[in-house]
Amino acid sequence: MRTLQSDEKNVDSKNVEFENLKRRIHGKLVDKLDLSKVGELEGETLRREIRLVVEHLCDTEETLLNRNERDRLIEEVLDETFGLGPLELLLKDPLISDIMINGPHQIYCEKGGKIEKSSVTFRDNDHLLQIIDRIVSKVGRRVDETCPMVDARLPDGSRFNAIIPPLALDGASVSIRRFGSNPLKLEDLLNFKAFTPEMVMLLEGAMKARLNIIISGGTGSGKTTLLNTLSSFISDSERIITIEDAAELQLQQEHVVRLETRPPNVEGKGAITATDLVRNALRMRPERIIIGECRGAETLDMLQAMNTGHEGSMTTVHANTPRDAIARIETLISMGGFDLPIKAMRQQIASAVDLVIQVNRLQGGGRRVTHITEIIGMEQDTVVMQDIYKYEQSGIDETGRARGQFISTGVRPNFMTRLESAGVHLPASAFRQRVMMQD
Repeated sequence: MRTLQSDEKNVDSKNVEFENLKRRIHGKLVDKLDLSKVGELEGETLRREIRLVVEHLCDTEETLLNRNERDRLIEEVLDETFGLGPLELLLKDPLISDIMINGPHQIYCEKGGKIEKSSVTFRDNDHLLQIIDRIVSKVGRRVDETCPMVDARLPDGSRFNAIIPPLALDGASVSIRRFGSNPLKLEDLLNFKAFTPEMVMLLEGAMKARLNIIISGGTGSGKTTLLNTLSSFISDSERIITIEDAAELQLQQEHVVRLETRPPNVEGKGAITATDLVRNALRMRPERIIIGECRGAETLDMLQAMNTGHEGSMTTVHANTPRDAIARIETLISMGGFDLPIKAMRQQIASAVDLVIQVNRLQGGGRRVTHITEIIGMEQDTVVMQDIYKYEQSGIDETGRARGQFISTGVRPNFMTRLESAGVHLPASAFRQRVMMQD
């Protein structure tokens, strides 16, 4: 027992010594750099030149390091200088989908649908705050005691959220939802069994026929990933305007105008909301408008746009079922301060929205398109909907992951004439009632 405690103390002592050495070399590097010359260098050239300086500084230290420790020290000093410090190690791992930081010494990662604690830590809360400030300042945001919450994005498009003291009691808290510089493609989602080939044919036809689509799902269910994937079916000749709180959509088309909301300044003024951007987008001759997520008053403006010549527009909402998505849209319109009768709201929704795609994160981390549901109109005060395809969970396997089956309900969509007018012809067998695939 004493030997174990002694080993732990030696490891802790060595880690402290390593961190002190890293800080010392980083301080010397800052003193040694000629900022006027550094400004003339770029990218890999700059990193290569600074690496030579760091290697020289390591050689001047009396502390004995083996080759692995020396290489690690050099990389970490470079990450502190150019990158995001300890986060760089995690961001280089393509298998990590989420990073959750609970203060400087607790970092958790999601890999393959499972959350595990990382060995990576920050030096202290000031170190963590320094990295947060480095991230948000690059996208024109700020975080301080007067504005202790922030949404931003990383250079690779990943979503970044931070909340700092005094609101976060145990040190700054950070959540990073990774999308990566190479977003998942259609083939990847098919391989992951997120949907079936028949569902893909229908969704491709819906995009080409310019149906208005709402993607519904819970947090982390894959709404944004699916929206990015569906956008690949849009023609390169169309003018698309995207509106987001923190830009994370990665559309592959050339003719895309990306707009981002702006929070208020220190005086509480100057905020630009999604509603402002939607109204401005209508004056920018868009062919499709894509809102990253409807959260408030912009919902009604989005429905109006769908109803007034901007077919093929898309957005996402938080909801657990397609029927819940309609109720959620009603709630968002009401929250925007619009005193509309329920029937009028539902008529707007039924007239504007053609298709609701429900995505869910199942037990074990798997994401599935659980419903593709058509909105076919109003019957008295109720929005009439019908499922075309759905996924039914039947249990869990020996690894704890959900299993189930994709089912074709046998319903032929009412919008098939619109698909055929757009040159999309789907075989009748695609809608035959049957089990399409099991997982």
